[in-house]
Amino acid sequence: MKITGLSQLEKIKEQGLAQTYPEKIKIMVGMATCGISAGADKVYQALKNKIQELGLDVALEITGCIGFCQREPLVDVVYPKKVRVSYEAMTPEKAEKLVEAIQAGEFYPENILCRIDQEDFLIEGKTRPYANPHPPVLPEEVPRYEQVPFFKNQVKIALRNCGFIQPERIEEYIARGGYRALYQVLTEMSPEQVIKEVTDSGLRGRGGAGFPTGVKWEFCRNAPGDLKYVICNADEGDPGAFMDRGILEGDPHTVLEGMAIGAYAMGASEGYIYCRAEYPLAIHRLKIAIDQAEKMGLLGDNIFGTNFSFRIEIREGAGAFVCGEETALIASIEGKVGEPRPRPPYPAQSGLWGRPTTINNVKTWSHVAPIITRGAKWYAGYGTKTAKGTTVFALVGKVNNTGLVEIPLGMTLREMIFDIGGGIAGNQQFKAVQTGGPSGGCIPEQFLDTPVDYEFLGALGSIMGSGGMIVMDERDCMVNVAKYFIDFTKDESCGKCTPCREGTLRLMEMLEAITEGQGEEGDIDRLKDLSEMIIDSSLCGLGSTAPNPVLTTIKYFREEYEAHIRAQKCPAKVCKALITFRVDEEACNGCGVCRRKCPVEAVEGAKKEVHRILQEKCIKCGVCWDSCKFAAVIVE
Repeated sequence: MKITGLSQLEKIKEQGLAQTYPEKIKIMVGMATCGISAGADKVYQALKNKIQELGLDVALEITGCIGFCQREPLVDVVYPKKVRVSYEAMTPEKAEKLVEAIQAGEFYPENILCRIDQEDFLIEGKTRPYANPHPPVLPEEVPRYEQVPFFKNQVKIALRNCGFIQPERIEEYIARGGYRALYQVLTEMSPEQVIKEVTDSGLRGRGGAGFPTGVKWEFCRNAPGDLKYVICNADEGDPGAFMDRGILEGDPHTVLEGMAIGAYAMGASEGYIYCRAEYPLAIHRLKIAIDQAEKMGLLGDNIFGTNFSFRIEIREGAGAFVCGEETALIASIEGKVGEPRPRPPYPAQSGLWGRPTTINNVKTWSHVAPIITRGAKWYAGYGTKTAKGTTVFALVGKVNNTGLVEIPLGMTLREMIFDIGGGIAGNQQFKAVQTGGPSGGCIPEQFLDTPVDYEFLGALGSIMGSGGMIVMDERDCMVNVAKYFIDFTKDESCGKCTPCREGTLRLMEMLEAITEGQGEEGDIDRLKDLSEMIIDSSLCGLGSTAPNPVLTTIKYFREEYEAHIRAQKCPAKVCKALITFRVDEEACNGCGVCRRKCPVEAVEGAKKEVHRILQEKCIKCGVCWDSCKFAAVIVE
């Protein structure tokens, strides 16, 4: 069915609402990559088989990731006109018991994460509660969604639909207000008004530099030329980052709608989504979404019966981190080697095939439709003076609650890590947090109360980046951390410019020497000088930000570098060349576990006698330390 007007959109919306909230119990399984990797596909199959076995009239659907990746597989039961109950860490066996409980008219009491009594729909600024104000009785200890620490301080705009809709069904996206913004701009707003709304909202690029989105769009609109392009950068390559993947797998239409709005504003008729091939599920759901939108006339010719036409194609990247840089990405789409080129000219002047081009990433495009439907003033009500709205982080590392987090800009690092993240895992001490991926800086405990925004993080030597946030504890060696990220950027350097190609290699060589006990006096100053040279003279953002981990770890953890170089010790006891394993004679009872577990037979000793580690044979794998239940193995 081709949608040409509001009445048809409303009709599809009603169909979507009937699917989203059917007049029967609906079970949803989180089937994003995180859920599937945790076993959600097996849980889904177990649910399907049990429902068929019992002959139940129950709707079984897939959905995206609601963000709480730590608790996957997640299963939700939506009771008609009542309440939604979320279950965590489900297994096939528990899934079968859940279905049996539903058949018996009971609530399955195990693994309950929370209840959701209403959902914020982002439809014309309204909230749509469940129809029945008297939800079924649940145990008092079951928290509401907004009471769960992981969720309660989040504000979901880019992630508004993830975990709430079937991502392969366009009707459910429309049911939650989807494509209303596109209809609004095509029938009620001029391109200039759209750009002004985005500019007034304060939306800045969520891909790294934080350039004002509306200004970027205006440059492209004012550039001469009849043919212009918009591009979605989905080439997410930061270690530990999965924000773009989560959105594309859970709500692909929000990107398509945002791109169409941007294309109308800038005068573009063609768009590309550049997504790395390592995201097969995201690409699969994007293809479905594009096909659905084309069949409904929401992409293609004369959208909503207007003279605006717009098409989107997918280009799969081969996984080169440097292709996250605008000009390298453009070169890759053109079929060339993914290498950056000098700027100016900027892509807004001469981009894809020499035409004016605007590139925004997945998260930026995901904010566009809500800004149009709710208004710039509403969006600018979140955030700080210079950084408006919300942003999405992949909160990972040594925290209790890992997952996708969307917060208002200005929330402090402490609130993110200790409130939403639940604090440091294993009752360890916080040591540092790195923001901005491999090009970001490592921020120590003394700055935990720093607000998360572009300027504040920049002042500490870090960056917002695309949204990676890696938390480290006292067991992490900061010299080794710097080496890890420099090793990554060294490998990902395209090699086109000498400062990046040779500079990152030399940084890596010095860091390797330091972690292997071969550091020399003056190495710290040499690291700083070389880092500053790379920043000043590299061709693109990869090189100019690559030394950030080195500079910030030297700035905030210099004593660890000095210990490696001067004392030949690794304070965190991570660097193998600088640690020794030995047995505490008073604690050892001769149980023999360490001897049996050692892969190289470097432990000797008779049963019930004190054991000894043969240093000449020890490969410092740590198996003896891990296996000793009496803390008799000591690391020095």
